[in-house]
Amino acid sequence: MRPTDADIGALLEALAGAGVDHIVVGGVAAVLHGAPLPTRDLDIVPCANPDNLDRLHALLERLDAIVRQPGARDLPVRRAWLDGAGQLLLRTSLGPLDLLLRLHDGRGYAELLDRSIELEAEGLRVRLIDLPALVEIKAGTGRVRDRLSVPVLVALLEARERGTSE
Repeated sequence: MRPTDADIGALLEALAGAGVDHIVVGGVAAVLHGAPLPTRDLDIVPCANPDNLDRLHALLERLDAIVRQPGARDLPVRRAWLDGAGQLLLRTSLGPLDLLLRLHDGRGYAELLDRSIELEAEGLRVRLIDLPALVEIKAGTGRVRDRLSVPVLVALLEARERGTSE
């Protein structure tokens, strides 16, 4: 059984336990920054180092991950796919997990690392995209749901710059 909503804490714990280097982006990053936005999946940009991708693939096998794109016929994830530059939308035993091997603008883990921060979440150290970069990413995707989140994220960013917690 693969749930339709991600168990974010369990997914983050599984990634940490497997030693998978990644940056959390998307809705979970927004929530971890304090935005009151809904999210049903975990979006990550994994480090493209071959050893890291091997660890990620082994974890995906343990989580019974399959491609969740229409017409994919429950295909398990092949290791070779992780060497690509696209996005893999997956269903796992812990819920939806989206692997963004490259963002819409072509940036991957290496290019985003200096735009990320670490914080404590769910009892784990989590690396996530910094708030200004998240605003930039969400504004640039062209997706309606991302454009709708931008004003909330900008307000959060402005409140932080003013030193308030609105």
